[in-house]
Amino acid sequence: MRKRSVKNNRINEEVLRELSKIIREDVKDPRVSLMTSVTLVEVAPDLKTAKVYVSVLGDKEAGINTVKGLKSSAGFIRGKLAHSVNLRNTPELFFILDDSIAYGVRMSKLIDQVNEEDAKHHEKD
Repeated sequence: MRKRSVKNNRINEEVLRELSKIIREDVKDPRVSLMTSVTLVEVAPDLKTAKVYVSVLGDKEAGINTVKGLKSSAGFIRGKLAHSVNLRNTPELFFILDDSIAYGVRMSKLIDQVNEEDAKHHEKD
């Protein structure tokens, strides 16, 4: 992974903040879950493209439908982003489902189960 400049990091954070707001307040596509979080934005150094990682609370189907809705609304979202962020170019947006939060929740539950079983086992001793 390439090291990013401070300027690029600042752009990523600003775009993430604005996209979160736009998705929460302005996107009306019924496929987009109300429980959608933008977890990471990677804007290319030339500002032409941006990978937008989104996490959706719910099942895999809710995540897939949300990404479809966001892809369908990408032009609208990009237009809103152009008005709210002062960049030379407004990047083309590519939405990617990020299941790392769901994975973390799943792992946490498994760890809790193992700890409970371990505690029960030690109580018997």
